Amino acid sequence: MRTISIFILVLFLGGLGCANDAATEKRAEKAIPVPVAQVSQVETAYLLGKFDPTKHPSFVAVGKPYTDKPGMYLHQETFEAFKKMFAAAQKDKINLKIISSTRTFQQQKQIWEGKWTRFAKDAPGAEQRARKILEYSAMPGTSRHHWGTDIDLNDLNNPAFKKGGKYASTYDWLQQHASAFGFCQPYTAKGPERPQGYEEERWHWSYTPLAGDLLSQYLQTIKNEMITGFQGAETATKIDAVTHFVAGINQNCKQK
Repeated sequence: MRTISIFILVLFLGGLGCANDAATEKRAEKAIPVPVAQVSQVETAYLLGKFDPTKHPSFVAVGKPYTDKPGMYLHQETFEAFKKMFAAAQKDKINLKIISSTRTFQQQKQIWEGKWTRFAKDAPGAEQRARKILEYSAMPGTSRHHWGTDIDLNDLNNPAFKKGGKYASTYDWLQQHASAFGFCQPYTAKGPERPQGYEEERWHWSYTPLAGDLLSQYLQTIKNEMITGFQGAETATKIDAVTHFVAGINQNCKQK
């Protein structure tokens, strides 16, 4: 019995002391996911992106060959689904590269406030400036990238995914096959079916089995008055950011 106890203790201490990145990622992949309903109902901070994905038990690091950028993290269920989609695309000679994944509130704040300063001359009014930024960038606390369910692929320009563009075949493949792996394009071209929200983003894909539940919880939990802590935050209520932007997505990407 003493030998067995010592063996267990060694295993336990070894797990605590391991600082190897690969080993950390392996343990994270085996971690039991925190139920989405529990996360979204109990942790308002999760919905708003006010947490550290590097320390969250349901998040894992994303490395090569799936991305060339360091510091990428996703909810582990999203990542497992993406790896399957990646492998299927490779067989069809399509290369999917994640160029943006989970973004925290602070990371989104940096993006937002950078544009807030940059657009000051052309859009001096607060609401006008916020709407200009909201063409393609979310207010901190409202981004789907907070949830670890959404990814940007290959390029951040629509023309690259259109006919004649570098990633036209990639976009065609995604349109045909992404749904089989649970992924959906939330920001399609605006029109009668999607009159509000961000402009089209052909590079942005969302893992619906998780994002649909999180969106539902977000709309039940988060109010415009709760979107604070950055320059121009007062415009969230005037614009109704929750209704018009968080909820302003492709209907196929909502909870089934």
